[in-house]
Amino acid sequence: MQKLILMNKRFNLKEIQPKAHLALRGLEIYLESTSIQPLTKELIKIRASQINGCAFCLDLHTRDARKLGETEQRIYLLNAWRETDIYSEEEKIVLALTEEITLIHQHGLSDEVYDKAIMLFGEEKTAQLIMAVININAWNRAGISLRKMPVTDISSKGV
Repeated sequence: MQKLILMNKRFNLKEIQPKAHLALRGLEIYLESTSIQPLTKELIKIRASQINGCAFCLDLHTRDARKLGETEQRIYLLNAWRETDIYSEEEKIVLALTEEITLIHQHGLSDEVYDKAIMLFGEEKTAQLIMAVININAWNRAGISLRKMPVTDISSKGV
């Protein structure tokens, strides 16, 4: 016998805790001022959201990536980035960094990935990349905890 799980509506973080929502949004605003390319930020957001299983964020950020010119093929292959050559070496390091920080409980951020990031991006940009991964993981956890659903109206947007 299958058990039916009802998805009860949960509160809206922005309404219940506007200062907390604003703090998360503040980190997002800071990240907009960094040297990380917008499409790279979207790849980070998509990959972390795939790992975390946040449907709301996957829907939002795949649409945002397409608006920035990302191809369907690269979006579809993102969860198998190691098995393809369509991502640059820089993107592969960003994706490895994203995975290791998102799955921090497994073994932390390895010296190998950290050292490659520092060598390629330097300390300042590596710090920015780490903060970008931390930020989407926070949004994913809020979205999943509050059962945020993808918007059904493609023209809508919001967190």
